[in-house]
Order: sequence, then C-alpha cells, then structure tokens
Amino acid sequence: MSLKSSLIVIFLMLIISCKNKNSENIDAIDVLQAEQQKPNIVFIYTDDLGYGDISCYGATSIETPAIDALAKDGIAFHNAYATAATCTPSRYSLLTGNYAWRKKGTGVAPGDQSLLIDTTRTTLPGILKTAGYKTGVVGKWHLGLGGLNGPDWNGKITPGPLEIGFDYSYLIPATGDRVPCVFVENHHIVNLDSNDPIQVNYKEKIGDWPTGLENPELLTLKPSQGHNNTIVNGISRIGYMTGGKAALWDDETIPMELVDKSQKFINSVKGQPFFLLLSTHDIHVPRIANKMFQGKSNMGPRGDVILQLDWTVKQIMNTLKNQGLLENTLIVFSSDNGPVVDDGYHDQASELLGNHKPTGGLRGGKYSAYDGGSKIPLIIRWPDGTGKGLVSNALFSQVDFLSSFADLVGVENVANDVIDSQNRLDVLLGEDKIGRTSLIQESFMGPLSYLEGSWKYIEPLNGPKLVPWGPVIETGFQKTPQLYDLKNDPKEQTNLAENFPDKVKEFREKLMILKKDGFTNKHEVELN
Repeated sequence: MSLKSSLIVIFLMLIISCKNKNSENIDAIDVLQAEQQKPNIVFIYTDDLGYGDISCYGATSIETPAIDALAKDGIAFHNAYATAATCTPSRYSLLTGNYAWRKKGTGVAPGDQSLLIDTTRTTLPGILKTAGYKTGVVGKWHLGLGGLNGPDWNGKITPGPLEIGFDYSYLIPATGDRVPCVFVENHHIVNLDSNDPIQVNYKEKIGDWPTGLENPELLTLKPSQGHNNTIVNGISRIGYMTGGKAALWDDETIPMELVDKSQKFINSVKGQPFFLLLSTHDIHVPRIANKMFQGKSNMGPRGDVILQLDWTVKQIMNTLKNQGLLENTLIVFSSDNGPVVDDGYHDQASELLGNHKPTGGLRGGKYSAYDGGSKIPLIIRWPDGTGKGLVSNALFSQVDFLSSFADLVGVENVANDVIDSQNRLDVLLGEDKIGRTSLIQESFMGPLSYLEGSWKYIEPLNGPKLVPWGPVIETGFQKTPQLYDLKNDPKEQTNLAENFPDKVKEFREKLMILKKDGFTNKHEVELN
C-alpha cells in the first residue's frame, strides 16, 4: 500500500472511531477531509556533517542515538548527494529545484549578500504553500537578504524567506562565523535597539569594536586562518560590524534558541499541515558547544557539537510525539555538504580526531570535487512506517526534493522554471532501488562532475591541489579529465580516463548538453 493510501486509511479509521457506534454511514465531508489530509514535513538540514560523522553511517568513536533512531524507523540512503560541496549552492538547489551553477553569484555568499533567489520563481516552500501547508524556516540561511543593495539591517529586511514561500522565518542571516551575529525574525533583527544601530562592512573596518587581528588577547577561540575581523563573544568573525549589542546572539545557546523557535512554530500551526525547515548551525564553525555537551565526546568541540546536533533531533522528535503529531509527520535528516575538520579556528578538531573518519573514508571533503565533498547522509522517516529499517543504495540528489514533494502533496504540474528537479518520490519511499540515471556535483571553484550509474567524470581544471586557505582537503582539480569507477573504487584512487577515452568523451558531451539545456527526465531518456 502506498503512503498516500495508508494515510487515507489511518484518518478514515480515526473518523469512524469518533462517530456514534450506531451510525451507519460516514459523512461524505469527513471522507473528503480524510482524503485531503497531508503529512507534515520536518526537514532537519545540518551544516558540514560528513557521510561518516554519525554512528548509523559507521562512526564508532561517537554515538548519535537520536539520529540512529530515525534510521532504524526509516530509510537510510547510502548513495545520496547534495548538489554542491559548499552550503550556499546546496541550499539554493534544495529550495529552487535547480542546480545553483545555472545562476551567477551562487558561490559561498558574504554576510551582506542580497537575496539570491528570485521572488518570482518556483520554490519548494511555495509549492507546499499552494498545497495548503503552513511553511517555516528556522536557523542558518546563507542565501542573502534584501534587494540589490543588500539588507537594511536597521529597518525592514526584505525580500527574504517570506517573499519566496515561507510564512515564518527565524534566521542566522549567513553563518555563525560571519557578521552580523544577530537573529532575524521575519523582516527584522530580534531585540535591536534603535539607539544602537548596526553597521556591517565586508571590505574595511568600521567603528571601534576590537578585531582578532588587532586584539588577539581578547579571544577565547583563536583563528587558524582568516576569521580575524570583528570579535563577538570572544570569537573573531569574517567581516566587520559595530552596534546592535542588545541583539547579539549567545553562541552557546544557539541550538536551544533554534529548537525553541521550531517548537513554537510547530505548536502554532492549527488545522493545516506544516513544513518546517530546521537548518542547524551545528556542526559549522565556530564550534561552541553548550555546557551540557562540552567535553562529553572526547573529540573536542567538533565531537561535542555532533552530540549537540543529536540532542536537537531528540528535542524535535519529542515535541512531535508530545503534540500527537509524530504519526502524521514525515521527517527528513540530511547535510548541506561534506565535512571539514579545521575550517578557520584552533579548536583541536584535527588533534582529537583519533580514528574517526568524517567522510566515512571517501576522498576529499567540503569544497572538493571528490565524493567526500557532496555525498551526504540522508535519512527519511515516513509516518506510516514505510521502508522501516531499509538501507537504500538508489542514486538521489537533493535537487529532487521539490518535484518529489510536489507529487507527495498532490501538486500535479511544476512550473517550467524548475529545470533540474526530478520526481523521485518512489526512491524516497524505498520502492525504486535504482534512482537517478545521473546527476551533477559542483565543487567550490566551479568545475563540475558528472556521475552516471557507478561512473564519475570530473572536468579538468588547472587549479590548486589543496583548498588554498588552510584546510587539508584535496580539491580534486587536475589539468586532465578524471574518470572513476565508484562501484569498484569508491575512494576515487584510480583515474581511468586514459583507459576509457570513449567514455570520457561521452560524459563530457553529456555534461555539455545538460549545462546548456537543463537536466530533465526527457534528457535522461535521450542521453542513455
């Protein structure tokens, strides 16, 4: 029985149980209401969590019981990919159904970036909203805010999430290591004192607030590279700011703040299905665990915030259970890109790593063209127990959530501005064991990889071998094409390009066509 059919049966039974025992017929209106019932959707989108960072994906040095419980009750996907090896393009693709490289300026966004998503285009929250969903986003945003001149921090910050389909938003505007270090609720900074206006600049210092470069003695966490501008809470950030003291966040309580706002959003929705995108700050730098988790992992702050992330998942699950919503809520857990150990601060992440393998043994990591950059954990727990305990090796891309969820909630026609998203609901249900024929990955400097079946082609680029600003991560850049057989060589150790020149030519040509015309089901049929 399909998920849709199962949900109808469940709610018909609830209706029947509420009727008088002597009633012979179910009111036609009640039946219609049952048929229209749609599952709530909670999407927990983590930051920089690697394929091997959680215990249900093989980690042995750390335990993540709440996340593991999701996998036990749901489907764990072992061949799923974010669209990119960095956060901004992955998030853009998730929300728009298009690969971010189709739009200029979708690399890692500065903290004062204007909104990157066109307010007239189709979006995931917009589609769910048309299907009757209340939509909310809580946590890291990093997709820009405001018009062409960027956000007006001291006024109404628009356009933003509310203009692309969300009903409610509570945001970290960019990332935890970038200014301004404030929360934005809907269109305004939270707790901003009008007598202490905020100023932000990413080109030159403004105001008299100390910086990590000039005042290292004030730091409680020292930068390893970059991250030496304005100091907030003893941590120097990227970019300069001054003002807004009453609005500054407390790094140690960011997860609690995001959980609280998520719970309040869930509790506020009455009489209609809801979609919540909870975009956690963990496990991105700066890694500042709450006192509840400090020193608990024996792996330093990076390990501690993995435990903190697991706590976040537990709190959301408890909220759904306590509100009687768990059995009508679809839960998705995933990451925006692969892992990075040292990404700007001396937090002992490398020194205390031990035997832990954040990528699960995959080559590369965050920023990289290799699979460590964009192969990510993906867990889906269906409310009716569909696929319980299943491990799926079907090929899946996060760009497909838009079209797949459209089918789930009964939106029959997705607009033509959605180029790359494919309806892979059968994959998410565990029914399709194969998945996509192919997908595209994006690394931090732009070269793309084309993955078809178990074969992967990486475009040539004459670039640095390692990420140039400090993290010891292979970029995957080479002057000549690369071709890997992921089935027999999942760690991408043997370049087979010279052995299979025809396949290299074939994949290069396919990638050129897809870059030009779009990535659709139609093209998959034509190209294979």
